[in-house]
Amino acid sequence: QVQLVESGGGLVQAGGSLRLSCVASGNIFIINAMAWYRQAPGKQRELLAALTGDGTTNYADSVKGRFTISRDNAKNTVYLQMNSLNPEDTAVYYCNMEVVERRTYVSTNYWGQGIQVTVSS
Repeated sequence: QVQLVESGGGLVQAGGSLRLSCVASGNIFIINAMAWYRQAPGKQRELLAALTGDGTTNYADSVKGRFTISRDNAKNTVYLQMNSLNPEDTAVYYCNMEVVERRTYVSTNYWGQGIQVTVSS
């Protein structure tokens, strides 16, 4: 089993910045893709940013140029640097990792528990 724990959320004023972190622990052999999603009230969960094992990044148009995804493989951690935040960014943010587990070498998709980000106007 693998656990993902997010941190760094909270309340910020419009125009401000936050940095989210997500640490994976447990039965990890290697982590392939990492990603961040968010879900606002009454809306579907949306993919914000993805980072593959070879370093390729993809961003949703809504966050391109403002958000940056990065990873620290040694720490099994993915980050999301969020700049120029606006009230429309208010949502619960989730990390997602594609983890190959030790012994089984099976790839499984794991989610964090979600963390609230609130941007005030």
